[in-house]
Amino acid sequence: MASPFALSLPQPLRQFFSLFPLYTHPPVDSPDKALPVSSPTLWIHVPWSTDADVLSSDVECLKWQAYLALRGLSDISIRWDVSADGALDNRLPNLHIPLKTLSGASQEVKAQDDGEGELLPAHLIPEWVDGRVGALDGLEGYANEAARDESRAWVSLLEGNVHAALMLHQPSSLSFLEIISPYKAKPRSLETVVTQPPAPLFGISSLLPSYGTHVNVEAIEQQYKEAIASLSERLGTDKWFLGSSSPTALDALVFAYLHSILHSKEHTLRFEVTRRVNLVAWERRIQSQVRGAFRSAQPAQPSS
Repeated sequence: MASPFALSLPQPLRQFFSLFPLYTHPPVDSPDKALPVSSPTLWIHVPWSTDADVLSSDVECLKWQAYLALRGLSDISIRWDVSADGALDNRLPNLHIPLKTLSGASQEVKAQDDGEGELLPAHLIPEWVDGRVGALDGLEGYANEAARDESRAWVSLLEGNVHAALMLHQPSSLSFLEIISPYKAKPRSLETVVTQPPAPLFGISSLLPSYGTHVNVEAIEQQYKEAIASLSERLGTDKWFLGSSSPTALDALVFAYLHSILHSKEHTLRFEVTRRVNLVAWERRIQSQVRGAFRSAQPAQPSS
């Protein structure tokens, strides 16, 4: 017997809703199943050569590949079949890890098949690495506080002058769909790397809004040459930059830029590095270590 307090829809409204019946369909089983995550997998941009290379052609992805390898991790899978649209924050790289590798994972989690695992954006990779190999000390691996403070200046030089020259000669090409897409990735533009002159304080031009950006190519190339020369002089014959006894985040950053420059099609960029023997020898030594830490996890292509 229906409750006297139950609400009922008016007849006209019930007739209207009857025009839109709700149908429930059984689930559709798909033959394509996601494989369980058995080992850490780094999602990167496509390598220089997809046949034999495991190092990304994108300098941002390469920084994190070098970071993982120089922190002592190995046997890391890579895949480049996922575009930046499918990554967290529309930005690669992402690290796909089994839940059991997370710091503080319970024994129950470690014993079960976690299936899809956990996807980490780039800024959370150091925290995961610390949980795997141990956190760095307050000096971050550098010999002393002076070296740690000096590393900040080198990072600024690489991310500024060297990165600007690399972007100047390796512009990223966008398709029409990427241009009109509201979900497109937004890499750093050259204008954000190059320091712009201040706006005038007086005059007619100060009343007009600025339009466009003027990039001084000669200044960028000159600053790049000076940066590479300083880098070579600072390395000298040391095994690691700033005299560290083990690799640091700065070494990973330097390797990523040197490797990208040596693969650049622009002769001006390559020449400044290839004419300095210590930089070339250092890059080759680090390259073998970084390359050995990764293996391809790309799915096999069907034969025609």
